[in-house]
Amino acid sequence: MVVFLPSCDEESRPTFPLSAEIFYSIVGKQVAFTALTHSAVNWSWDFGDGNTSNEKNPVHVYEEGGYYLVILTATDAKGNSVIKEVRLAVELTPYAMLTGDHTADDYDGKKWKISAAHPAGGDYFANADADLTTIDPSITPLPTGALDLYLGYGEVYKDEYIFYHDGRYRMDLKEDGAALSGLVYQMVTSGGSDIVKKSKMGEEFGLCIARHNPGLDATFTFIEKEDFSVPSVYGAQGVVTYKNVSTLDFSGSEFIGFKDFQKKVIVKSITDTKMQLVLFMAASPKHLPMNTHALILSFEIVN
Repeated sequence: MVVFLPSCDEESRPTFPLSAEIFYSIVGKQVAFTALTHSAVNWSWDFGDGNTSNEKNPVHVYEEGGYYLVILTATDAKGNSVIKEVRLAVELTPYAMLTGDHTADDYDGKKWKISAAHPAGGDYFANADADLTTIDPSITPLPTGALDLYLGYGEVYKDEYIFYHDGRYRMDLKEDGAALSGLVYQMVTSGGSDIVKKSKMGEEFGLCIARHNPGLDATFTFIEKEDFSVPSVYGAQGVVTYKNVSTLDFSGSEFIGFKDFQKKVIVKSITDTKMQLVLFMAASPKHLPMNTHALILSFEIVN
């Protein structure tokens, strides 16, 4: 018996429409990409950091950690193309965690606010000495809602501080247009005219709520590691230096969380959702501009 099978020419073979998907795996700053495509004959990758590749399954090493938008353009033999995108978080740096995913379509900076939870292990009122020793062990660490519970300043938990990837900075002080501030600072700089709220306990800690007009075109500066010196009554020569710390500074009269003579603050820790800062305060008119105290406060992202 002879069986004749029909030939399978090019026209009878099944064809798939052009399509593409991106798969990837990350180890440190190295990313291995896989292009799962149908009918593609060319692959063009843009890794989002200025580097490109025409390999189908490239491996790319990023020089810096951060957020990246990766674009794959797959092209078939007829010149048709399809584009796929994927957003990566590669070994995030403190700066990236501070400013957020600038590749997102709806990116408008990353918003932070003082955390009312005051995470355990955490927040307290300190002396401005080298070890940031506690002022009062009985309220260390601060309990949940402490700024409202002890001072009656619950509105400061609503204020938002927005950091942009390009270095811009914005403050949203909500309805009252005011923020937590140093009482001595306000008396010296405005004669107290900007104060909108004082409480007995707040005055004992040298704190108040005061108006602030956010500046236009404000910027911030983040330094990941430096030796940071601040004027302090605890310094042998009126200065205390904190070694190898991260810092935040602001243009003009801007600040974060607390307004006083010392705008530059220490970033004790930071993750993608929380950070803890050291905010200095000059509470003694006799020793200005030297700092006497510090507020160790946690901030959380605004979702």
